[in-house]
Amino acid sequence: MSDFLRAALEIFIIFLVIYGIFRFLQGTRAEGIIRGYVVLFVLIFLGVFFVTRELELHRLGYLLTHFFTASFFALIIIFQPELRNGLIRLGQNPFVGRFIRSRGFGSQEIVDAMEYLAERQIGALIAIEREVGLGNYIEGGVAIDSRIGKGLLVSIFHVSSPLHDGAVAIRKGRIAAAGCLLPLTDNPNIDKSFGTRHRAAIGLTEETDALVIVVSEENGTISICERSSIQRDVTIEQLSLRLTELETESEQRVNVG
Repeated sequence: MSDFLRAALEIFIIFLVIYGIFRFLQGTRAEGIIRGYVVLFVLIFLGVFFVTRELELHRLGYLLTHFFTASFFALIIIFQPELRNGLIRLGQNPFVGRFIRSRGFGSQEIVDAMEYLAERQIGALIAIEREVGLGNYIEGGVAIDSRIGKGLLVSIFHVSSPLHDGAVAIRKGRIAAAGCLLPLTDNPNIDKSFGTRHRAAIGLTEETDALVIVVSEENGTISICERSSIQRDVTIEQLSLRLTELETESEQRVNVG
């Protein structure tokens, strides 16, 4: 390989690395700092380094080299939250997802939230989308598009929240919307003691293949509804097991697809 081609290849690789860093940190406050750092590096460091090399100012060149190296590691420490968010976005990239096994949709967070709400007899209704889309119901709710977390779910269903009477819709491992209105079942044979949440859970599973979790406001019991049937008085262990199975089913569909 000629010196020209080698130099061109090195410049191209450096460009790809810098471009990748900018894309990685896009939308964070670290982006502007990194831009300034690169400009400072190109305009000052390379210029001064060239002068120190030509004039054989080795001590000055040594200090500049170590200064920029130390400042680079300092930036990594200062912008640790931005780098962490960038890694999260990288892991959520569909291309990366083809090579990295999905960790599911946060079933443990759902279980922890349901346990908390059940112990305090706070009503809750969660619909987990499967193959049949819940787009119509998501559009009728309040868009959230957030990762699943116990704190967020608890705050949504707290009695002081304006969204507590509706359902939370989960799509592709994220909370897509809250305050969603679900269709009530017209089945005359269901238990007359069922309230609106349970009727809505059954109604949705009559029209879709969603799995719906209900926490009763009256007695704090947990129910799982799917395929037009409902399983009452579910334990936390049973709920955890069913959601783990659902995660496995979801991952298998993605791998097959």
